[in-house]
This record gives sequence, C-alpha cells and structure tokens, in this order.
Amino acid sequence: MESDGRRMKEIEMKEIDREQQEQQNKLAVMPVGKLLLSLALPAIAAQIINLLYNMVDRIYIGHIPGTGSLALTGLGVALPVIILVAAFAALIGFGGAPRASISMGRGEYDKAEEIMGNCVFTIVCLAIVLSVVSYIFAEPVLYAFGASDDTIVYALPYLRIYVCGSIFVLITTGLNAFITSQGFAAIGMKTVMIGAGMNIVLDPIFIFGFQMGVRGAALATVLSQAVSAVWVLKFLGGHKTKLRIQRKYLRFRLEIMGPVLALGISPFIMQATESILSVCFNTSLQKYGGDIAVGAMTILTGVMQFSMMPLQGLSQGMQPIVSFNYGAKNMDRVRSAFLITLRVCLCYSFLIWLPAMLTPGALARIFSSDEITVEYTARTMRVYMAASAVFGAQIACQQTFVALGKAVHSLFLAVLRKIILLIPMIYILPNFFEDKVFAVFLAEPVSDALAVSTTVTLFFCTAWKLMQDKRK
Repeated sequence: MESDGRRMKEIEMKEIDREQQEQQNKLAVMPVGKLLLSLALPAIAAQIINLLYNMVDRIYIGHIPGTGSLALTGLGVALPVIILVAAFAALIGFGGAPRASISMGRGEYDKAEEIMGNCVFTIVCLAIVLSVVSYIFAEPVLYAFGASDDTIVYALPYLRIYVCGSIFVLITTGLNAFITSQGFAAIGMKTVMIGAGMNIVLDPIFIFGFQMGVRGAALATVLSQAVSAVWVLKFLGGHKTKLRIQRKYLRFRLEIMGPVLALGISPFIMQATESILSVCFNTSLQKYGGDIAVGAMTILTGVMQFSMMPLQGLSQGMQPIVSFNYGAKNMDRVRSAFLITLRVCLCYSFLIWLPAMLTPGALARIFSSDEITVEYTARTMRVYMAASAVFGAQIACQQTFVALGKAVHSLFLAVLRKIILLIPMIYILPNFFEDKVFAVFLAEPVSDALAVSTTVTLFFCTAWKLMQDKRK
C-alpha cells in the first residue's frame, strides 16, 4: 500500500511538472497577440467584475429612498480609507508577483515560492495593524476627510464594519496577483467573480431586506471578500498551482521583501495617492460646494474607475508575458507585448471618453435617482474627464515599467501625476477662477495631460531603448 501511494505521488508530481512546462512554453513561444488575448480577457473580465464589486454599494446606497444622496456622500467620505487599505495589497501583491515571474523566467522556482511565502506573511501582519488602527481612529479621520454632521452617521458605521474584514481584502487582492502572474488568468477571474457575485446578491438583501442600510452594504462586502480569500488560499496551497504556499517560507526576510517593496511602492503610491487625492477633492469641494459637490465626486470616481480598471486588467495580462520574456532575454516578445497593449489601451480609453462627453447624465443616473444630484454631476463630468481619452498611454507605459522591474521609473511617474501635479492644482486653480468648484474639477484633466506627455517621453527614451537591445 505504501509503495502504491509513492507511485501515485510520483505520477501526480509528473503531471504537475508537465502542466508547468506547458504554461512556461506558452509564455515563451505562443504568438504574443494570441497569448495576450488569452491572459488579458480573463483579467479584464475580473477587473470589470471587481469594478461592479466596488460600485454596487454606491449604486444601491444611492437609491435608498429619502436618504440616498446623503448616504452616498457618506460612502464617498469613507472611500479614502478603503482605497488606502487596497493600496497595501498592491504594495505586496504587485511588487511580489512580477519578482516571482522574473524568477520563474530564470528557472528559479524555489526563489519564486520564497517570494510568495514572504508576501503572504507580510500581508497578514499588515492586515492586523490596519484593522486595529482604522477602527480606533475612524471618526476623527472621517471628519478630517470631509465628513459633515449629516454624513458622518452613514460613513462611520460603514467604515468600521469594512475595516474589520480588511484581512480578507488584502489576501484576495494581494495574493490573487500571484495567481494571474503564473498565467492562471481564468482562476484569477473566478476569484473576483465569486466575491462580486455574492456581493451583488447580498447587498439588496442586507440593505433593503433586513433594512440595515449602509451597515448592510459593508457587511455584504466583508462576507463576500472572505469567501474570495478562502478560494485564493485554497488554490495557492493546492497542487494545480506552479507556486505553492509553503510553511517554511512564511516569514519576513529583508533580502526578499526589500526588492518586493521597492517594486511595489509604485502601484502602492498610485493607489495611496488616490486616497490622498480623494481627501483633497472632498475637503475642497465641501468648502466650495457642500455635500452635493462631494456626492458628485463620489459618482465621478465610480465612472473614472470604470474607465481605468479594465486597463489595469489588460496590463495584468501583459505583465507575465513581459516579465517572463524579459527574464529569458527575449526582447522581441517584450516589445510586441507592449505595443499591442498600448494600442488597445488607447482605443479603450477613447471609447469610454465619448459617452462621458456626450451622455454624462445617463451615467450619473446609474448611481443616483435624485435629479439635482444627477444634473450637478453631469455638468462636472465633462470637465473632470476631459483628458481621459489619452490616459491609456499612461497605464500601458507605467505598468510596463513595473513588469520590467524598473522600480525607480514607475515610482517617479506615480508621484508625478498625483503628488507633483494634481494635488497642488486642486488648491492653486481656484485662485484663478470665479467658479471655485469648476476650478477644483479642472485640476484633473490638466494634470492628466501633463502626466501622459511626460510618461510617454520617459518611456521611449529609456524602456523602449532597452527593448531594442537583444543582448539585455
């Protein structure tokens, strides 16, 4: 019996090795366009589903009879903290997954597993600290982030329930990157589908059926993320994955996590500065336009996410191709993957820009049934999203820097758009316009245009030259 067990184990391991070799061959030899399509479509679908995950709370809350507008504004005030929690998942996941992919491209699978194990341990530690700190300081933070006495009663209970489940958010988002980076895009998509599907079903039950309001929305989100987290851990601890979570690697080693954090700091800053930006927008709009302006910003953030998140999915599909072939020194495939990604990103961002300019009211009505809020949002949307047509180039170039392991370049670009350009303009432009609210919203397209120009110039002066050198 013992001999039969050993033989079965050997057969199982050979099958796993065969599947891993097939996946490695795909990254190395499959036509780039076909490979990118196979990896990007599930990732894009996952991002769209994840977008619904994030937007469904706003949609249901915005349609609560009588209090929907104020509740939606309260949720908007809580969003900076929620975004900041997700940023820590990006710090570890989007910093560790490309490093693991590069190691796999070099044939160093033990090193890749050690990177993932260190990331798992770090994510759990971060989640515990974030939950405790966020819960204790929730109320003063929300007031500092733009809450009023009318909206705090909605923002505070939502946030405190949400942060109690932040460990599930970090595990799902951070570790799912290790699934997609191995080429298991369909599994990564299912991770998001499971949670989003549950959230869509549970939200109306808890919000309207149990009459829990914003508390029900937060509870539905936490329960949904918990199920997704279990799914991720089960897959990464199973036999179908190429990289498996192993107990011996569950620790923090600076020599492992140092490069991970260096690379992950760029996507972390990209998301963390979204939190800071949200605070800057909310406080400025509260000053010049009151709760209705903050509510409009909550809707505009949702529309902008719909513009950007599918592009993030496309770049996630591109990442293992670029990282693996860069590690294997196959620059022709690296260059081809980037060019295809750039074209698709630009086409998509233009197609999303059109309805934002032509039919902004229809987009606003998805989030609110209050006609005053809809009219106000429609006017500001044309200003806020004026330059979003070319933002696809920013995503394609910046995420390719990350996939190549160029931490310094990606960090600079992340800092440039939001910290160097956008945040100062939120406060500077109102000094030059009589309509202060218009000036605050105008800061977004002005910063986007300048950031895209700089990013594209830097990319073709540095990374593109690297792609031309086949000896690298």
